[in-house]
Amino acid sequence: MNKALDKALFKPASKAYGAVAPGVVATGVDNFANNLSLPGVVVNDLLQFKIGDAFHNTFRFALNSTVGLGGLIDVAGQNKLNARPTDFGETLFVWGVPEGTYVEMPVFGPSTQRDAFGFVVDFAFDPANSLIGKKQRQVGTAAKILKKADDRNKFSGLVESVLYDSEDSYAQSRLLYLQSRRRELHGGIDEQNLEDPYAN
Repeated sequence: MNKALDKALFKPASKAYGAVAPGVVATGVDNFANNLSLPGVVVNDLLQFKIGDAFHNTFRFALNSTVGLGGLIDVAGQNKLNARPTDFGETLFVWGVPEGTYVEMPVFGPSTQRDAFGFVVDFAFDPANSLIGKKQRQVGTAAKILKKADDRNKFSGLVESVLYDSEDSYAQSRLLYLQSRRRELHGGIDEQNLEDPYAN
């Protein structure tokens, strides 16, 4: 289903967005969407007891929201205050929750049971929703959708190689996602975390 959706909707929409949105516009939208996600990141920092990261991301949010014109300009990044992203899936990992089985989420693609639950929690309890009004939330949602379109356009070569050029796109997606996510959570990867996509 996700391959059919990509072919019919996501791929053409992302290419159209890339064609009509100049680089500076797409970058501004991406910056705005990233900035809007920071309150949720800070909450997860606190839940993981990463107090330093919580202060870092709070200052980054405050700086970009004011001097950076609501986040359109990544002033913090220009001053070497780079993003330190996290999510509730990582919070569950820190709490010792196992990753569970690999799952392919409709529309959103590769995940695990732990990360899928974390995604739902991050979406449902986004603290940014309590900081802005309804119209601003709609603008934020639109910016996040456009950011996804920009990501799909930027990484079209990789995405299309996995989805359309590999003999088993499901196995390849599973391999890439699990190894990337495990490397991200563990700060590296060893033989125990390697995944054989063709294992029974």
